[in-house]
Amino acid sequence: MAKFPPDRFDGVPESPLRVGAHRSGVKRHGGWIVFAWAALACLVLVGIGVAVLKITDSNNQFHDTSTTAPSISATPGSSSGTPSPGASTSTTPTVAPTPTPLLDPSQINSAVTTITVLNSTKTAGLAANAGGALKNGGWVVGNEGNATTEVPTSVVYYDSSAADNESIALGIAKTLGISQVQQSTAFPSSTITVVLGSDYVSK
Repeated sequence: MAKFPPDRFDGVPESPLRVGAHRSGVKRHGGWIVFAWAALACLVLVGIGVAVLKITDSNNQFHDTSTTAPSISATPGSSSGTPSPGASTSTTPTVAPTPTPLLDPSQINSAVTTITVLNSTKTAGLAANAGGALKNGGWVVGNEGNATTEVPTSVVYYDSSAADNESIALGIAKTLGISQVQQSTAFPSSTITVVLGSDYVSK
């Protein structure tokens, strides 16, 4: 076979890929770069969408909080939630009134309401002194004697056999200058029992 001198066509590569003056060789990693840019764009779009959703949800919550009015329950028989002018909005505890001292002995039945005066101190004649002061005031004293136990404070005791016994006890206490009045079942033989303590001042 005849041989010819080498020329510019002998430099053509055997590879089927075309390489020209204006065409570069195919880059092996071009597909990965395109995929990376596409993934980055998707992440950016997702981030923007999440941010928009958060802002929208926050605005909705603020709107609901600021525009929701407190509910008012309507009272039975009322057509609106506004309380009626005569309705009471608070409950005041009931306090029992303090009985008024009974100072007129003629208003009591001495046959039913009995009075006893007891001296709990070592001062002799104290019961007779207090009993005399009551008698001078119009009270009927049934018994005068000594208590079995010494007490420092004078007390007028009354039983609960009648509603006005407390008022009678208050009147007797005021006559004798005694400040303590108590209900008690310790003296069943007398309606009102005066126990004189060491603080009692003779009349």
